[in-house]
Formats: sequence, C-alpha cells, structure tokens
Amino acid sequence: MKQFINERDKIVTDAVDGIVRASGGNLARLDGYPHIRVVVRNDWDKTKVALVSGGGSGHEPAHAGFVGEGMLTAAVCGDVFASPSVDAVLAGILAVTGPAGCLLIVKNYTGDRLNFGLAAERARAFGLDVNIVIVDDDIALPDLPQARGVAGTLFVHKIAGALAESGADLATVTRSATRVITGTRSIGMSLDTCAVPGSPKEDRIPLGKVELGLGIHGEAGIEQIDFTTAAAAMEEVAKKLASTMDEKPHVALLNNLGGATVLEMSLLANELAKSSIGSKLKWIVGPASLMTSLDMRGFSVSVYPASRQEIDLLATRTPLSAWPGLSQITDIEIVALPDGLKPIRPMPSKHAATELFLTRCCKVLIESEDDLNALDAKSGDGDTGSTLAGAARALIDGMDRLPLADHTQLYRAIGQELSETMGGSSGVLLAIFFTAAGDAASSGLSKTDALKAGLARMQEIGGAELGARTMIDALHPALDALDESMGDAARAARAGAEHTATIVKAKAGRASYLNAQQLDGHIDPGAEAVARLFEHLNS
Repeated sequence: MKQFINERDKIVTDAVDGIVRASGGNLARLDGYPHIRVVVRNDWDKTKVALVSGGGSGHEPAHAGFVGEGMLTAAVCGDVFASPSVDAVLAGILAVTGPAGCLLIVKNYTGDRLNFGLAAERARAFGLDVNIVIVDDDIALPDLPQARGVAGTLFVHKIAGALAESGADLATVTRSATRVITGTRSIGMSLDTCAVPGSPKEDRIPLGKVELGLGIHGEAGIEQIDFTTAAAAMEEVAKKLASTMDEKPHVALLNNLGGATVLEMSLLANELAKSSIGSKLKWIVGPASLMTSLDMRGFSVSVYPASRQEIDLLATRTPLSAWPGLSQITDIEIVALPDGLKPIRPMPSKHAATELFLTRCCKVLIESEDDLNALDAKSGDGDTGSTLAGAARALIDGMDRLPLADHTQLYRAIGQELSETMGGSSGVLLAIFFTAAGDAASSGLSKTDALKAGLARMQEIGGAELGARTMIDALHPALDALDESMGDAARAARAGAEHTATIVKAKAGRASYLNAQQLDGHIDPGAEAVARLFEHLNS
C-alpha cells in the first residue's frame, strides 16, 4: 500500500518534528531522539498539576495533538502501536512535574501499564508526587478481565486538563479522572482494518461485512455482521451501549477511526442522534478524528453521564485545533425557502401509457448505475451512473405528482423535478433541456421538434457542441433520426456514443481536464446513458 513515509523506522520521529514545527512555537520536544520522543508544552512553568499521557503512535491526533492549554502537559510517543519505553515516560514526567505533582493517564494495555507504572515508581524515588489512572472504557469484550482503553480517554484528558489548568490540586484532579473513567463506555465499528506502515495489510473483513468491537490497534472485534446501511450499523453500536447506560443525560464522543470521510462522519452523527440511545444524549464531542487507528475505515462512540460541572469543564476553552469542542444535540431547525423559490407545481394527472413509458426510461438508468459509474471513473469522477439513477428514482417516487396527461406541462414538471433532485452540471443541463422542451411544445411544436428545441437551449447555455465528448454526441444524432423511426434513433445514438471513444480531447465536462491517453478508447458515460435509453425504447 502506498503511504507518505520516508523510512519506516523514522516515521514517528519525523511526525513528531512536524507536529512541533506546525505548533506556532507552542510545543517543544525533549532531546534524546530517537529513543525518547516526548512533546511538551512550551509555556509550562510547573506551578500546576501536570498531565502526562501517551502510548503507541498511529492514533493521531492523540496524544501529541492534545498537548496544550487546558489539556495535556506532555505526550510520550512510542513506535506505531507500541508502548514507549520506561526511560521515555520518565523523561516526560521529570520534564514537566513540579511541586503540584503529576497525573499519568494510561490506556489499559499491558505495555502501557508496565512502562508508565515503572516510570511512575522511579519518578516517586526522585521525590515527585505522581498518581496514575488507567482508562478501560471499551465494552466490546465484556468477559475480558481488563477492558481496553480507547477513545473515551479523551473525556479524561479534557475534564482533568481543564481542572488542572484552573489550579486544582493533584488529589482533586485524580478523583475527577477516576470518576470519568468509571462512567465512560465506548465501542467501535469498522468496514476495514488499518494499514501499518511498512507491513502488509490484513484483509480480515470481507466485502459486505462490518466488524463490531475491534480495537484501536486493529485487534479483531467481537463479531462480523452484514453491512446494510449506516443507520443499521449505528443502531448495532447503540444497542451495545444502551445496556451500560442509565437514564441520566449523557455526552457522546463520536470518533473517526481514521479512514471515514467527513461526509460519512456527519451522516453518522445524524444516525447517532436518531438511534435508540439518542434521547439520552444531550451533548456531543465531534464528529472528529480524535483517537484514530491509522487509516481504519470506521468509527467509535463513547458515552458518559457527565455532571453539570463536568459539562462545563468539557466546554472550557482550549486553543488546540484537534479538540472539536462540545456542542448540544438539537432538533433540526428548518428555515422556509425565500419567496420565489417555492415550486409552483402543475396539477397532477393520470395517463397509464405515459407512466409506463417514463418508468421504463427510469429503470434503464437505474439498472445501468454501476456500469455508468465504472465508465465515468475512467474519464471523470465516477458518479454519472449514481447521479442519473438518483434522478430516475426521484421521478418514479414523484410519478403521482406529475401531469402525465399533458405533455407540455409534463416536460416542464420533469425539468423542475430534475432541478431539485439531480446534482452536478448534468442535472442543471437536463433541467434546462426539459423546461425548454416544454416551452417549445406549448407553442405548438411536435414532440420531436420540442425536444430538439430543448437540446438547442441546453447547448446554448452549456456551451457543448457535437464532438465535445458529452451526452450531446449521442442525443443530437438520435433526435435528428427520430422522425424516421425509433430504430434509426437508437442506431444513431449508439454510433454517436461509440464515436466519443475516439475523441481524445474533451471540450466540456470533467473529462476536459484529462489527457488523451486517459480518454482514448473510453465512451463518454453520458453518451452511453443516452444510447442505452434509446436502445431500450426500441426493444
């Protein structure tokens, strides 16, 4: 797998240097590379309780991304998914701990417990006041004697960090951290495992499955289940958390495990709010990448029944960009459309033959979705099939709203429907096509001539001509031949579509950004859609 690294053995040191360089002078690192990799606050004066955390790298922005005002004082970075050494942890403790003492926040993994625990003992021998708390929030494996520490660790970092920043003593900060750990529950889910730099990727989760309860180091989860929708996936997570939650208001932390897109995470936030535990969730941290597992294509949810004081601490300002802040979960507020944008819809009417004809057309586009996407991936952004199929499904769903018995109004209604439901430039152009066809039909033109008028208006506004490598290369000849017969139109559309495979310089659309080698031999997906449509109508 391709990754942006230099040398495998230097990936962590290079990354730490990058974090420090990009911090605006707010962070520094201790000497001792490459064995000691500790990121510290540059403004620390040791008058307050220090918070030290860390562990294996690969969970970014945890832990170095949370070093700063109101959160951690230092982060100790091990190799990828490997605990840092005792000397590295001790160096971090000694560098930031003063008379107020230090709290170590450790995730519940054997290596971390041993190395941080021994470092704490050695620091105490230096006369320092050091406490340690172990985060064990993962509920994936209920029979495990020692649960893993995962993304719920961030609740501890923020609440304890805000308390320490306010001047609270070590005993108070430790009690608060312990209380948060006791009440926090987390579980993760992923569509794929992660890729450890320099190692082959484990292909454990088959296509069509999702794994529930896997660890942040790629450890196998409790079960693999069929993946159907994001809503169903989130509900599986919610059901696991529900059994651990009481009726108190909870705060949720929605964590990106590294490979989910921002779009997916926003969708998952919506599903979390609508899930069976949604009524208990009053606040949310995220969605954001907080405790990742390299590029794992998954998410985790952590919940905690926070008190009013703890909510205030979670909401306390910190300048760290990695911390997304705390927000209330609210109902969706809907603002009315401005005047002039509310659609005026024609009176619907029934016409069985027209409904059958339109439905046939729509089904052709829906059945061609995957083929057209694959074709578009070779010369565009791979979404032509989905765009057309989505519009086709919307037309089928809205069939009872259409004036099927009045073709003049029907053209306009289809144009309006496409302008509302079909994205991208193709949606706009097809909306123009049908709207202009409706205007032409209202002036008395025949169906074919009205469609030609719509095509002319689409070309005028869109700027594409024959030979520009667009759907027009199939639509134009098809409409020209339509007066002869549907068979002639179908053959003309197919010839036009296949001709686009020989056009190596596109003059419109996303294909215009590609070179000749990328276009040669590939039919334009819009032209292919038109050809398939006419061929089906002729069958």
